[in-house]
Amino acid sequence: MLPLALSFLLTVGLSLSAADETVIKKNVDEIVIAINNGKAATSYAAKAYTPYIFIMEESGRLLVHPDLKGEYLLEKAAPIYEALQQATPGGLWVTYFWKGTEKHTYVRKTDSNLTVGSGN
Repeated sequence: MLPLALSFLLTVGLSLSAADETVIKKNVDEIVIAINNGKAATSYAAKAYTPYIFIMEESGRLLVHPDLKGEYLLEKAAPIYEALQQATPGGLWVTYFWKGTEKHTYVRKTDSNLTVGSGN
């Protein structure tokens, strides 16, 4: 049996993670709907969201990103680009490693095949 303090920390950590995932999914879903309804993808600011959002063209060019805006993810980090290509119009969570750390990102395709995502 886990000590009470450790058990509490694990439970709170799991709850926060679920809450974070809910917020991330909500943000991405709202952005996809807005873009599908005509809002310009480039009107979004990556750091206006926590965690930041990104919007990527099929080619891998990042239209919205806090550090790589205008650059091609395929050239910068091909394994991440490949993981993000799993995005669907309904949205899904993808897992990949970046600098030795496992990352979980929610990605969803727009009607114009942009990939919108955010994660932790």
